[in-house]
Amino acid sequence: MIRINLLPHREEKRKARREQFFALIGLVVVLAGAIWFLGFTAINRYITVQETKNAYIEREIESLKKEIAAIAKLKEETDALLKRKQVIETLQGSRAETTRMFDELLRRVPDGIRLVNFVQNGMQFDLSGESVSEARVSSLMRSLEESPLFQQVNMLEIRAANALNGRPIYTFLMRMAIERAAPAAADTKNPAKKSAGDKP
Repeated sequence: MIRINLLPHREEKRKARREQFFALIGLVVVLAGAIWFLGFTAINRYITVQETKNAYIEREIESLKKEIAAIAKLKEETDALLKRKQVIETLQGSRAETTRMFDELLRRVPDGIRLVNFVQNGMQFDLSGESVSEARVSSLMRSLEESPLFQQVNMLEIRAANALNGRPIYTFLMRMAIERAAPAAADTKNPAKKSAGDKP
């Protein structure tokens, strides 16, 4: 009878299976590590690209903020210049208007009347003075009403009094408004400018 000892053969098969198992595990670990490394690298690259984009956007936003601030400052300066221009134009117009008003007033005052005070209150003007008679005061009112410059001429007060020399006089107080010149009037008074603008 022949006996064959199979124990070494089985042990070798077990050992081979163990080696294959460990090799498979090693391969899986290597593959998992490779996949993790590739994923980690891709994610890091995506994060880096996104951070670069975000940094670019932030720089552009800061640049736009500076440009907006500069534009706002220019707008403020422009508004301030326009306000100064309007003030200057208003002052120039008021100066010309005042000259015209006094010129018109002096031409309308008849003999026998002395103007004492002239007070402006907004668009209204109070005129006070002395007259040798009531008829002269009435003549002054009619003359002012006929003027194209003065409007709404009203007598507020008239009363008899005595001058320093004892001669009887009449003191009066009247109120009126002034008609402002239309802006277009300046263009009609400058025919050279108007004709130059009419050229085709």
